[in-house]
Formats: sequence, C-alpha cells, structure tokens
Amino acid sequence: MDKFDALKSFVEVAHTESFTKAAEQLDINRVLVTRQVKELEDWLNIRLLNRTTRRVSLTAPGHDVMAHCERILDEVAGLQALASSHNENLMGEIRLASPIGLAQNMLLDAVQAFCKLHPNVTIEFVVSDSHAKLVDERIDIALRFTEQPDEKLIARPLISIASAICASPNYISSNQVITEPAQLPAHNCLIHLAHNKWRFIENEALTTVKVSGNFKANDVGVLVKAALNHQGLVNLPCDIANPLLASEQLIQVLPSYALPKIPLWAVYLSRSYQRPVVRAFIDFLCIHWDDDINVFQSPDD
Repeated sequence: MDKFDALKSFVEVAHTESFTKAAEQLDINRVLVTRQVKELEDWLNIRLLNRTTRRVSLTAPGHDVMAHCERILDEVAGLQALASSHNENLMGEIRLASPIGLAQNMLLDAVQAFCKLHPNVTIEFVVSDSHAKLVDERIDIALRFTEQPDEKLIARPLISIASAICASPNYISSNQVITEPAQLPAHNCLIHLAHNKWRFIENEALTTVKVSGNFKANDVGVLVKAALNHQGLVNLPCDIANPLLASEQLIQVLPSYALPKIPLWAVYLSRSYQRPVVRAFIDFLCIHWDDDINVFQSPDD
C-alpha cells in the first residue's frame, strides 16, 4: 500500500462524501480509491468511514484520523509549494471561481501579474455571483466574500474589503440630502439580490437598515451602470467604488459612517490533491493583496 496515496483517497472521500466523486477529483479509478481506503483502515485497524447506499460519513475515530491526515498532506503541499516558488518553470492550469465584480477588477490584475511571473500557467475563470459547485464544476479555488466559510471546505483568508454607499452627483443634487442611515428608506436604493439590508457601525455597534428601490440585480456591474445613470444609491465594495470615486463619476454618501468590512476567502475542497501551482497562486494572492481595501481618500483628505 502506498500510504501517501491512501491518505489522499481517504481525505477526499471524507470531503466529498462519495467514493465516486473522490475518484473524479483524484483522476483515478473508483475501485482503486475503495481499495486504498480499505487498506488504510486495515493498517490502522479501525473503521474510518460509515458506508451506506446513499452516503459516506466519518466514524468518530475517522474524525480524529482525518485531522492528522490533513496536517500531513498540508505539510507535503507546503513543501511542494516551497520548491515550486524557486522553480521558474511552474506550470499547470488553475480553474478559478470568482464573483463577477471581483473578477473584472482587482482579481484580473492579480492574475495577470501571476501569469507574467509564470508564463506556463493557465488560469481558467468561472465567473458568477452564485457560489460555484467545487466538485461538479471541478473548481481548484473559489474566491468568496463571506463572514463564515463552509465548514466542509478548507478556507484561507485573503483580505477584507470595505464598502461605500455611492451615488452620481446628479442624483445627489436632485434628491433630499442624506445625513444619517435612517434616511435611506426614503431614497431609491439599487439593490443586489443577495442582500437588501445595509449595515453600518455606529458607536461601536452594528446597525442594520432595510432598504428598498425599483431596481434590483444579481450583478454588481448592472447596479454600477444604473448608479452612473443617476437611478439611485448603490452599496459597492471599494475595489469597484474607488476608481469611480476618484474620477468623481460617483460621490460617497454618508462618508462618516463606517460599513463592516467583508472578508474575502480562498476556499477549496481539501489539501490532499492540491497541486503546487494552486498552492503557489493562493500564496501569491496573500502577498499581492497585503493590505485591506478601504474607502477611497482623495489627496486633499
């Protein structure tokens, strides 16, 4: 038995809850995955997995063994990434899932910088504001804005991004002045379908305002276009808002009220099959985005 391969198979089955899906992720035969897990159980002399016709789940000892296996595989992946960082010939393909707005702005810049360093690497984007299915869509890395990543996934924090309430100069001059969040319901707000409640930090406490408006979309780019057309207020992450604020196409509303920062995570299924090029790309993002992104400040501030 190749113990390292057996560890990879076991961890992958545990993550996907399926021998078939694990085999697909590892690109090996399902029979081989089944045999490797059985040989690992025989070697450890414990049952690691509960098997039924509908699903596979970890036993109590399996949970303990899983934690050790992931640490071992993570150390190996780290060693491979370290070696790859000194290898100018890093190559391979990364299938990367990202929200639309992130992909069109700061992520594109980061990918171009990474590919310039490693010209033999190919990045394949899967762009959507819906969460990609990592197994079904064979995603290597998914970038997600979330306070709490899925516990079934491995997650690494990358950066936190502030938000800003913005509107066009025309909209601001044509409507009632806004001095506090409580006045927002009286305005036409351009709403992303994922959230119709905007949050603010007041006196170190979190305040939530339910907003409404006649324009909703699941794409932040569409909301930006509507804001530029003077349709209403929009809540934008600052990687998108900053150039529009700098060019004065949009103006920040309620600048004295802070909005909670949104953590951005790199999530993936497991470390068991993480190729060096994938690990190297995540490491690169952590270095490339070494500062949180805050609200744009003009040179006069």
